[in-house]
Amino acid sequence: MQTGTMNMTTGNVRRVMLTFALPVFLSQLFQQLYSAADSLIVGNLLGKQALAAVGSSTSLIQLLTSLMIGVALGAGVVISRYFGAGEDETVSRAVHTTVAFGLMAGVVMTVAGVLLSPVLLRWMGTAPDVMDGSVAYFRNYFLGAMAVMLYNVFTGIMNALGDSRRPLYYLMFSSALNVALDLIFIAVLGLGVGSAAVATAISQAASALLCYLHLRKPGTVYQLRLREIRVHPALMLEVVRMGLPTGVQNSVIALANVLVQSHINFFGSDAMAACGTYSKLQGFAFLPITSFALALTTFVSQNLGAREYDRARRGARFGILAMVCVAELIGIVLMFTAPMLARLFNSDPGVVRITVTQSRIENLFFCLLAFSHAVAGVFRGAGKAAVPMLVLLSVWCLLRIVYISVAMNAIHDIRVLFWGYPLTWAISSAIFLAYYLKSDWVHGFERAGLRLH
Repeated sequence: MQTGTMNMTTGNVRRVMLTFALPVFLSQLFQQLYSAADSLIVGNLLGKQALAAVGSSTSLIQLLTSLMIGVALGAGVVISRYFGAGEDETVSRAVHTTVAFGLMAGVVMTVAGVLLSPVLLRWMGTAPDVMDGSVAYFRNYFLGAMAVMLYNVFTGIMNALGDSRRPLYYLMFSSALNVALDLIFIAVLGLGVGSAAVATAISQAASALLCYLHLRKPGTVYQLRLREIRVHPALMLEVVRMGLPTGVQNSVIALANVLVQSHINFFGSDAMAACGTYSKLQGFAFLPITSFALALTTFVSQNLGAREYDRARRGARFGILAMVCVAELIGIVLMFTAPMLARLFNSDPGVVRITVTQSRIENLFFCLLAFSHAVAGVFRGAGKAAVPMLVLLSVWCLLRIVYISVAMNAIHDIRVLFWGYPLTWAISSAIFLAYYLKSDWVHGFERAGLRLH
């Protein structure tokens, strides 16, 4: 086994998945610190209007990044499959194709984010008292979009090959750098909310550079050579086939979240700051779940590539059960600690009250959210990315928007909006359960579009 890779087709199933998932969890924890550090420092040093500006920008940032990052995730499925099958030359071509895609996507994201920010923020009804801060934060973030895209591409390649440790080490460094820059820009130099996005972009660029230097290591299956970065049409087609459904799914769900954010904005800056705060808390709380989902995708993909069908089934069962149990435990803990945690971001009573209200409505249903993510991760690893796309678009996007639009017109209460989340989580979980039990996702993976040469 080469340095920097992990073959998930041998060894104890639980130990292998946990060994992969733990560094991913810690990596995502430090990545979440990027966003949380912005909110903590901005909220405490610049006030709730600045915190609302950061919160109102989050859903739009997700909208513009989701499609590209989703396709990058599809590249991870392709690379994992060929790595599991031992086709090193194809792995190398897939790596260089993925990096070429990342460079093109970074340019598109930068231009779109910088040019469209004022229009999109006005379209979603951003409050006038936070508009200037929102535009500054949004534009500065997307000036660093190339670093964001390349970081996700590089870590996707490394995770696909079973290396989840090095992204952790790199993020530990860049997260500390992000906090230091936030404090320097805001507390020492007295710069505005836009400087928090600059700190995030610089830190993300640092982690992307570290990943790049590792991928340049000679003699490895993944060695990245600048002169070989190009699009291989056949592999790019596989990457798009595997990743486009996830990218479209994430983008449309992000669009739905933008529409939901526009409803939140009508309740004023307290609600905007509170919902932004809760999204940070939920992001931290759900990190173990997203880590297991990635582990499931990589594990299933590698084992199906190696024709280890029974092992893929056992890994899927363990991952789904573990995710559901851990998510529910986290939800209960977060529900009781929400008042204290909310005050860390902003002590304004109105902001804390709305944050706690949202927490108490949604947290006990984290088990349903985890189940949907787990089964979606299994299907992506099996090459069936269109299945979670269709389910999540129809339920988390279309149905959620219809519910919120109708319910908010009937009852103008923000709690009605919050109930839209557990309702749609429950419906998607029921659909996923029925499909998981009836489908032949193990032996049908080649028919899903990935055929090994």
